[in-house]
Amino acid sequence: MSLKVPQDRNSNEIRIFTGCNEEDTCPKVRRERLAETEEMILTILIEIPKGSRNKYEYDKERKIIKFDRMLFSAVHYPSDYGFIIDTLAEDTDPLDALVLVSEPTFPGCLIEAKPVGLFRMRDEKGPDEKILCVPMGDPHWNFIQELSDVPPHLLKEIEHFFIIYKELEKKKTGVEGWEDRESAIKAVHASRKRYQDNLKQLGASRI
Repeated sequence: MSLKVPQDRNSNEIRIFTGCNEEDTCPKVRRERLAETEEMILTILIEIPKGSRNKYEYDKERKIIKFDRMLFSAVHYPSDYGFIIDTLAEDTDPLDALVLVSEPTFPGCLIEAKPVGLFRMRDEKGPDEKILCVPMGDPHWNFIQELSDVPPHLLKEIEHFFIIYKELEKKKTGVEGWEDRESAIKAVHASRKRYQDNLKQLGASRI
């Protein structure tokens, strides 16, 4: 998969070209696999890099990542942020993922990662759970297997970010706390089933 930035420097959009036609499955990436003898590995599309105050979102209709807004509060994303491909959360968007990285990646980057925990919260639209993941290709993080392996203060930073990041927008959020790897895996399975069950009704194509 390649990323192309428009020539117009004033544009707030980043186009993603996969080199696929409509008959193809795009992007051609390895899908989640799970067996008793191996880890669950997820393919995550990054929308917002770690350290950013800019909020980028994937536009399903135009298949691009676009600039949504700058965060009103003086805070920045504590990890890479995106979604797990081929999932559908309760809010009808793909299931959100937080990826712990040593260095930020970029909007449109695909990361293979494993889930280690589940972060439950609510926003103005309702339930907004997120899967905490570690990238397979980062030796600073890929040894982590369980939520208990993650530095406790980092979990507090993530929690604090989602408590306050919409305050100046007059939007309410509620943090319900962390759950373990098993809960994260169950949430992924549920979101994948929801995606498959609703694919035809939604009339949405796979990205």
